[in-house]
Amino acid sequence: MSDQGHNKTYEPEITVFTCIYCGYMSADTAGALRLQYPPNVKLIRLPCTGKTDVGYILRAFEMGADGVYVVGCPIGNCHHVRGNERGQARVERAKKLLDEIGLGGERLNIFFVSGGMGATFAHHAEEMTERIRMLGPNPLK
Repeated sequence: MSDQGHNKTYEPEITVFTCIYCGYMSADTAGALRLQYPPNVKLIRLPCTGKTDVGYILRAFEMGADGVYVVGCPIGNCHHVRGNERGQARVERAKKLLDEIGLGGERLNIFFVSGGMGATFAHHAEEMTERIRMLGPNPLK
Protein backbone atom coordinates (compact mmCIF):
# COMPACT_ATOMS: atom_id res chain seq x y z
CA MET A 1 0.00 0.00 0.00
CA SER A 2 2.73 2.48 0.90
CA ASP A 3 4.23 1.75 -2.54
CA GLN A 4 1.30 3.40 -4.30
CA GLY A 5 1.66 6.53 -2.19
CA HIS A 6 5.36 6.53 -3.09
CA ASN A 7 4.52 6.41 -6.82
CA LYS A 8 2.42 9.57 -6.48
CA THR A 9 5.36 11.59 -5.13
CA TYR A 10 8.06 10.04 -7.33
CA GLU A 11 8.86 12.32 -10.28
CA PRO A 12 10.85 10.41 -12.89
CA GLU A 13 13.59 12.15 -14.86
CA ILE A 14 12.90 11.84 -18.56
CA THR A 15 15.17 12.72 -21.48
CA VAL A 16 13.56 13.54 -24.82
CA PHE A 17 15.47 13.60 -28.09
CA THR A 18 13.63 15.76 -30.64
CA CYS A 19 14.44 16.68 -34.20
CA ILE A 20 14.83 20.43 -34.79
CA TYR A 21 11.81 20.35 -37.09
CA CYS A 22 8.49 18.78 -36.08
CA GLY A 23 9.66 17.32 -32.77
CA TYR A 24 11.03 20.53 -31.30
CA MET A 25 8.30 22.66 -32.94
CA SER A 26 5.61 20.55 -31.26
CA ALA A 27 7.29 21.18 -27.86
CA ASP A 28 7.47 24.88 -28.73
CA THR A 29 3.79 24.86 -29.75
CA ALA A 30 2.88 23.21 -26.45
CA GLY A 31 4.67 26.06 -24.66
CA ALA A 32 3.05 28.74 -26.82
CA LEU A 33 -0.39 27.25 -26.10
CA ARG A 34 0.55 27.21 -22.39
CA LEU A 35 -0.10 23.47 -22.30
CA GLN A 36 1.35 22.03 -19.15
CA TYR A 37 3.58 19.03 -19.45
CA PRO A 38 5.73 17.60 -16.67
CA PRO A 39 8.75 19.79 -15.78
CA ASN A 40 10.85 16.63 -15.39
CA VAL A 41 11.03 16.27 -19.20
CA LYS A 42 14.44 17.44 -20.54
CA LEU A 43 14.68 18.21 -24.26
CA ILE A 44 17.76 17.50 -26.35
CA ARG A 45 17.58 18.74 -29.93
CA LEU A 46 19.09 16.76 -32.78
CA PRO A 47 19.25 17.79 -36.46
CA CYS A 48 17.05 14.76 -37.21
CA THR A 49 15.85 11.71 -35.26
CA GLY A 50 17.89 9.73 -37.81
CA LYS A 51 20.86 11.01 -35.77
CA THR A 52 19.53 9.28 -32.64
CA ASP A 53 22.43 7.02 -31.87
CA VAL A 54 21.88 3.96 -29.67
CA GLY A 55 24.88 5.26 -27.69
CA TYR A 56 23.07 8.55 -26.92
CA ILE A 57 20.06 6.64 -25.62
CA LEU A 58 22.17 4.37 -23.40
CA ARG A 59 24.18 7.38 -22.19
CA ALA A 60 20.97 9.15 -21.12
CA PHE A 61 20.16 6.15 -18.89
CA GLU A 62 23.75 6.07 -17.58
CA MET A 63 23.40 9.77 -16.70
CA GLY A 64 20.36 8.92 -14.58
CA ALA A 65 17.32 9.24 -16.85
CA ASP A 66 14.47 7.00 -15.68
CA GLY A 67 12.93 7.07 -19.15
CA VAL A 68 13.84 8.26 -22.63
CA TYR A 69 11.77 8.98 -25.68
CA VAL A 70 12.29 10.37 -29.14
CA VAL A 71 9.95 12.77 -30.96
CA GLY A 72 10.26 13.05 -34.72
CA CYS A 73 8.34 14.13 -37.79
CA PRO A 74 5.44 11.96 -38.96
CA ILE A 75 6.47 8.94 -41.07
CA GLY A 76 6.57 9.98 -44.72
CA ASN A 77 7.07 13.61 -43.72
CA CYS A 78 10.70 13.73 -42.53
CA HIS A 79 12.78 16.75 -43.57
CA HIS A 80 15.63 14.28 -44.15
CA VAL A 81 13.42 11.92 -46.18
CA ARG A 82 13.77 8.72 -44.10
CA GLY A 83 15.66 9.94 -41.06
CA ASN A 84 12.74 9.27 -38.74
CA GLU A 85 12.55 5.68 -39.99
CA ARG A 86 16.27 5.24 -39.20
CA GLY A 87 15.58 6.75 -35.79
CA GLN A 88 12.75 4.29 -35.24
CA ALA A 89 15.00 1.35 -36.16
CA ARG A 90 17.63 2.57 -33.68
CA VAL A 91 15.04 2.95 -30.93
CA GLU A 92 13.90 -0.64 -31.57
CA ARG A 93 17.52 -1.84 -31.35
CA ALA A 94 18.06 0.12 -28.14
CA LYS A 95 14.86 -1.38 -26.64
CA LYS A 96 16.24 -4.89 -27.23
CA LEU A 97 19.54 -3.89 -25.59
CA LEU A 98 17.71 -2.39 -22.60
CA ASP A 99 15.80 -5.67 -22.21
CA GLU A 100 19.05 -7.66 -22.43
CA ILE A 101 20.81 -5.61 -19.74
CA GLY A 102 17.77 -5.75 -17.46
CA LEU A 103 16.82 -2.07 -17.63
CA GLY A 104 13.68 -2.75 -19.66
CA GLY A 105 12.82 -1.66 -23.19
CA GLU A 106 9.52 -0.21 -21.95
CA ARG A 107 11.53 2.73 -20.53
CA LEU A 108 12.11 3.87 -24.13
CA ASN A 109 9.68 4.98 -26.83
CA ILE A 110 9.39 6.99 -30.04
CA PHE A 111 6.54 9.24 -31.14
CA PHE A 112 5.85 10.96 -34.45
CA VAL A 113 4.13 14.35 -34.38
CA SER A 114 3.89 17.35 -36.68
CA GLY A 115 5.04 20.78 -35.54
CA GLY A 116 1.61 22.18 -34.77
CA MET A 117 0.64 19.26 -32.53
CA GLY A 118 1.47 20.87 -29.18
CA ALA A 119 -1.35 19.04 -27.38
CA THR A 120 -0.07 15.71 -28.71
CA PHE A 121 3.46 16.55 -27.53
CA ALA A 122 2.13 17.39 -24.05
CA HIS A 123 0.06 14.17 -24.05
CA HIS A 124 3.10 12.01 -24.87
CA ALA A 125 5.11 13.75 -22.11
CA GLU A 126 2.32 12.92 -19.61
CA GLU A 127 1.96 9.37 -20.93
CA MET A 128 5.69 8.63 -20.61
CA THR A 129 5.90 10.24 -17.17
CA GLU A 130 3.01 8.07 -15.99
CA ARG A 131 4.52 4.91 -17.51
CA ILE A 132 7.92 5.54 -15.90
CA ARG A 133 6.29 6.46 -12.57
CA MET A 134 4.72 2.99 -12.56
CA LEU A 135 8.06 1.31 -13.47
CA GLY A 136 9.93 3.20 -10.75
CA PRO A 137 13.41 4.70 -10.72
CA ASN A 138 16.21 3.69 -13.07
CA PRO A 139 17.93 0.69 -11.37
CA LEU A 140 21.33 2.03 -12.52
CA LYS A 141 21.02 5.02 -10.17
